[in-house]
Amino acid sequence: MRRALLPVALLLASAAQADSTLPASPLAYTQLPDPDQEAQAKALMETLRCLVCQGQSIADSDADMAGEMRALVRQRIAAGERPAQVRKWLMERYGDYVTYDPPLSWITAPLWIAPLALLALGLLIARRLFKRKAA
Repeated sequence: MRRALLPVALLLASAAQADSTLPASPLAYTQLPDPDQEAQAKALMETLRCLVCQGQSIADSDADMAGEMRALVRQRIAAGERPAQVRKWLMERYGDYVTYDPPLSWITAPLWIAPLALLALGLLIARRLFKRKAA
């Protein structure tokens, strides 16, 4: 029984050590003094994917990486950059995967085409099945 619990204990211990012991960036959890800039930053953060969690936006994630990304967004918005410029900079730095709405390119084409192809395949299969039942 103890041998079976050892891998679970090691996994939990390694997950606990995954967080950084460094203090969070000052702007990771602090809002900007200008409400308009904070609204722009918050709206942008909702559209950016946490690279650690991958299923949450950086606005919702508690991961250290998401906190650093929130701080970067707030710093750049406070410096006067537009949200589109910040998004472009983050995509250049982290890749297209950082956004929930990746641009159409040769690399991201499968993300855009696969749902349509699967839908067409499903309709084709359904059509053939209904033809068999009618005949």
